[in-house]
Amino acid sequence: MKKTVKDIDLKGKKVLVRCDFNVPMDEEKNITDATRIIAAIPTIKYLLENGCAIILCSHLGRPKGEFKEEFSLKPVAKELAKVLGKEVIMANDVIGEDAKTKAANLKSGEVMLLENVRFHREETDNDEGFAKELASMAEVYVNDSFGAAHRAHASTAGVAKFLPAVSGFLIEKELECLGDAINNPERPFVAILGGAKVSDKIGVIDSLLEKVDTLLIGGGMAYTFFKAQGYGVGNSLCELDKLDLAKELMEKAKTKGVNLVLPVDTRIGKEFKPDTESKTVAWTEIPDGWEGFDIGEKTREIFAEEIKKAKTVIWNGPVGLFEFPQFSAGTNYIAKVLASIDAKTIIGGGDSAAAVKKAGLEDKMTHISTGGGASLEFLEGKKLPGIECLLDK
Repeated sequence: MKKTVKDIDLKGKKVLVRCDFNVPMDEEKNITDATRIIAAIPTIKYLLENGCAIILCSHLGRPKGEFKEEFSLKPVAKELAKVLGKEVIMANDVIGEDAKTKAANLKSGEVMLLENVRFHREETDNDEGFAKELASMAEVYVNDSFGAAHRAHASTAGVAKFLPAVSGFLIEKELECLGDAINNPERPFVAILGGAKVSDKIGVIDSLLEKVDTLLIGGGMAYTFFKAQGYGVGNSLCELDKLDLAKELMEKAKTKGVNLVLPVDTRIGKEFKPDTESKTVAWTEIPDGWEGFDIGEKTREIFAEEIKKAKTVIWNGPVGLFEFPQFSAGTNYIAKVLASIDAKTIIGGGDSAAAVKKAGLEDKMTHISTGGGASLEFLEGKKLPGIECLLDK
């Protein structure tokens, strides 16, 4: 167990908080989804109640180590001030004169935001000198960015060498929800895995086969499993170099007594575009020149039956090309079934979280992870650098 802001004396301290303000914006620099900003509020409010002076930092996009106006955090400071209902002082740099002067003058109960940490290449290199400069502005470090916790960067891990380091409420909640589901699930425990490639999820499938009762596989990666059994997949996504691996995973499921469920039918299209001609066929009958884009109606029912038996469900990755309306039925159906059951339902960030939000069902889930890559690595049982560096309870 890692220490949180509640396990340390923060009264009147200057605190550096790593947030995840990597938010989507439109052309006019309006934030189109403020979920990540809102998620940081409980920790910020707690620090304000304890009379802290708060220095926030985050990355935004991939500016690759140089200043680019389009990646500035200024719009975030504006939005955050609105949500918090108080002024947020914006620094014009990260460890430069402006940031240091403003940090030095920051009073108890004030909040400031540093400019995008990724304007420095040293951030992603986890450069010790850069981390030390960042840390020199504060007395305590709080990591509340689960979305970047799988990265060993200066602001997510490096600064913990120089300051007492604890987690904020967001990371605490992620570790509790994901940790309980994986290590102490109420059974039956069902995992739904989708997404494009088997290669992205090898570690997760392998790790989940040790833990789950049932594993449902949809999305692009299902076609590699079809092909591994000797069936044609037309032009569908398929990793030919992963066929032996798919066979091994199916064997492992048998050995472990895990019910591995693959689609029995698939919704196919002529080409990769929203208005393409489409139809549903059995998984063994995908014609040449066609491409699989979604699970079929029978598969939806079979998946739903398994999900309805569950007491714990983890879902990572859409089961179809949900960005195209005519191939979104499978993913939306799964979201609706999850919303209707009496079980612990955990959505592992990324595209599955986007699909649940798009369907307007986020309030019906037990937990939606804020980190796609981080939650995947956590499910794999990997150590996350941004968590490992925090003080133990």
